[in-house]
Amino acid sequence: MTEENNNSPKRVVKHTFEGKFGVSDNPADHGFGRRPETPNPDAQETRSERREYGRKSFGDRDRRPFSDRGRDRKPFNGDRGERRSFGRDGERRSFGRDGERRPFDRDRRPFGDRGRDGERRSFGDRDGRRPFNRDARRGNFDRHPFDDEANRPIFRQKPERKFFDNEEVVRDEDAVLTFADTPDISAENSGANPAWFRRLLALTTEKGREREGKFLAEGVRVVDEILTNHLDVMIGLYVAGTKNLDENNASILNSLGEETYTPLDNLQPTVSKARELKVDVHVISEEQIKRLSSTITTQGVLAVCRSASTKPNYEKGRSIITLVDAVQDPGNLGAIFRTSLGFNSTGVIIGKGSVNPFNPKVVRGSSGTFLRVPFEKDRDLIEAINELHKFGYTIIATDLHGHQSLSEIEPRKLRKVAFLVGNEGAGTDQHLIDISDETVKIPMSSDLESLNVAVAHGILSYELAKIQKDL
Repeated sequence: MTEENNNSPKRVVKHTFEGKFGVSDNPADHGFGRRPETPNPDAQETRSERREYGRKSFGDRDRRPFSDRGRDRKPFNGDRGERRSFGRDGERRSFGRDGERRPFDRDRRPFGDRGRDGERRSFGDRDGRRPFNRDARRGNFDRHPFDDEANRPIFRQKPERKFFDNEEVVRDEDAVLTFADTPDISAENSGANPAWFRRLLALTTEKGREREGKFLAEGVRVVDEILTNHLDVMIGLYVAGTKNLDENNASILNSLGEETYTPLDNLQPTVSKARELKVDVHVISEEQIKRLSSTITTQGVLAVCRSASTKPNYEKGRSIITLVDAVQDPGNLGAIFRTSLGFNSTGVIIGKGSVNPFNPKVVRGSSGTFLRVPFEKDRDLIEAINELHKFGYTIIATDLHGHQSLSEIEPRKLRKVAFLVGNEGAGTDQHLIDISDETVKIPMSSDLESLNVAVAHGILSYELAKIQKDL
C-alpha cells in the first residue's frame, strides 16, 4: 500500500475503501465542504466531540465499537482469537462473487430499471418512454399535454374580490363643514371645488343636513325607490361620467367654462328615467362622486332630497307602533324601518339619542323605503308613551328578565300595541320599562343572552301580525 498523507482528501478516501475500513475525521471528506473547527485546548472534552482516529485495525482495544463495554472486541466473524477476512478460505476477497475485486459500475441502471436486454430505460417505462399525456394511450404522441389552454391545470384559484357597500368613509365633519362654508375668492366656476360642490359636501355631515334640511340618497336601488314613490322630495340627481374630449384631446367646456361629462353606461337607465320625470340630472366626475359618497365602493349615483317625513296616525283601530330608545347603529334603524313596512306598521317614534333617520347608512339600510313609513324623530319617549296611553295603546317593552312571551298576553291588549326596543349594548332604559304596561322575552336557547335589536323587532312584529290577523 502506498504511503498516505492524512492531509490529502483523496488519499483519505482511498484509505477508507482499501484500508481497515477507517473513517476520516475531516468533514470535507464527507462532502459537506466545511473545515473542521479547531478545538480549544482549555475546554474539557465532551462526549459529542470527535477524537482523531489513528490507523488502527478493528481489533485494537483502544478503539471500541458502540456496543463494547470494556470486553475484548470480537471480530465480525465471531472469532475472538485470530482475525479472519471475509472469505471462507481465509483470503480477503472483494464483494464480487468471482473473488475478483471490481470497481463500482458507473453505468449502472437507474432505480426501477428491470430490462432484461441490458438497455438503459427510464423508471417505470415498459414499452418505451412515453410523454406525460393522457392522449398517449390513444396513440397521439405529438400533442403537448398543456398546449390546449382549456386543459391547463389550475394549481391555485385566485380568491374573488368582494366589495361591500357598508364600508364607511371616516370623515372629519367639522373640517368638511368649515371647508364648505369657505367664501369664494374667485368666480364660482374656477377651481376643482366650486361653490355648488362645497354645498353638496356639507350634506355629508350631520350638522350640514340639519342646517340645510336636505339629505343624500346613494345607490341605484335607493334612487330608483325615491324616483318611483317619493318624487316630490327629490331636488336633483348626480351621476358619474367620463370626460368629453374633442379631436385635439382637449376637454369640452359648457357655457360656464366647466368640463362636461357623459354618464357611465351602467347608469344610463337611471338617467333616462330621471329625465322622463323632469328631474334635473347633473353629470360630474367620478372623483367628485367618490368625495360625496359615504362608502368606499360607490355605485356612481346619488340624489339630493328634502328632509321630509309623515307623522303617524295614532287614531287607527288596529295599529303597531315602534318606540326606538337610543339605537345608535344606523344599520339597525334602517332594518327596523324595513320590518315596519313589511308588517304594515303604523309608524316609528325615534327617541332622543338615536341615530338620525336621514343618515346615509340608514337610507341605504332601508333601501330608501324609510320614507314610506311615517315617523317622528327626536321625541321624548316618556312624553310619547303618555300620549300613546291616551289613544289606547298597550306599551310592551322587551326585557331580558321578562317572564312571558307575546302570545301569553291577553288578546284584548294586542289590538293597539307599541313595542319598545332599546340600545344595542345597554338595552332599554329601566325607567321606560317601569312605565310600560307589559314586558316580554323572546323564547330562545339559554346559550345566547340576547338578540340583535333589529332581529328581535322583526320576530315580535311577525308574531303580533299573526295575532292581530286572528283577532
